[in-house]
Amino acid sequence: MLYRTAGQYKTTYRADQGLFPIKQDAFLLGLILVFAWVVFPFTATEFTFQTLLTPILIYSLAALGLNILTGYAGQLSLGTGAFMGVGAYACYKLVTLMPWMNPIIAILLSGVFSAGVGVAFGIPSLRIKGFYLAIATLAAQFFLVWLFEKWSWLYNDNASGAIQVPNLEIFGIYVSGPQAASVTQYYLVLAIVTLLTWVTINLTRGNLGRTWKATRDMDIAAELIGINLMRSKLTAFAISSYIVGVSGALFVFMWRGAAEPNLFDIPLSFRVLFIAIIGGLGSILGNYLGAILIVGLPVLLGTLPSALGIQVESALIEHLNTMIVGSLIIFFLIIEPHGLAQLWRLIREKLIIWPFPH
Repeated sequence: MLYRTAGQYKTTYRADQGLFPIKQDAFLLGLILVFAWVVFPFTATEFTFQTLLTPILIYSLAALGLNILTGYAGQLSLGTGAFMGVGAYACYKLVTLMPWMNPIIAILLSGVFSAGVGVAFGIPSLRIKGFYLAIATLAAQFFLVWLFEKWSWLYNDNASGAIQVPNLEIFGIYVSGPQAASVTQYYLVLAIVTLLTWVTINLTRGNLGRTWKATRDMDIAAELIGINLMRSKLTAFAISSYIVGVSGALFVFMWRGAAEPNLFDIPLSFRVLFIAIIGGLGSILGNYLGAILIVGLPVLLGTLPSALGIQVESALIEHLNTMIVGSLIIFFLIIEPHGLAQLWRLIREKLIIWPFPH
């Protein structure tokens, strides 16, 4: 009943191929945006901002960047965490070398440095692919984290080896640092994530997105029909690394407040990869569904037992979280490789044809 399509006529191919071929989809997205922009900021607590809303948006953006490279272009990568680190350190150097720079501009520019590094490490994709490319990006992960530790210029020769986010303001309102309010940081993260998601949707639905998909499905056939594989793969690495770099800057400046090199180590890369796998590779929506599950699960396991009056050790909660996430990955790889996004598509199709079974 909710997805009844009677009376929704399309008289042009443009309307049939629109982003929202069914009006209910546009209404649902509008409702989600109303909750994100209006309801949550006025009802959420400080705990909710710091443990759920802001990290979900940041991890969704990081998974979105990885999904462009792996889900759409078919290039495996295990160095997402390191590219996030490039964005974070680049943003830190920009705001410390040029304190007058607008923080939003610094965050968006930090992705440019990450894109450059991503293209440099993406050059081997022109000759290797699959498991060998994954190993090449893993080498980038180890090299960049080592560079974060050893190149003291990156953290302004701080004795602790960590970067501390300064108090930055826009029009007299602090947006980062200890004096920034969580709701302000949430709004800034939401604005950037919304902008980059909109750009990504348009890219993946256009010529560039079709080029990536052709490269992913069969690169030899794509080259035979005239697709430039070098341009296709390197643009995927550049755009993916840019989005991941911006997410890394948001990760440190709008959420963590400080960072050490080991924060961007291999566990962070695997965490983003798990979000992309569980959410669904080759899907925009899947990044958000996967982030909600991966970020929200530890919070649920930590708060639900105490709410029920059950005393559970923190170590047990951590082990349970690891076991559940691992089980979910195995489940989706075997039962539904396209992740939560595909489950939503199936539910949506059932709602459209309801009450008929086929």
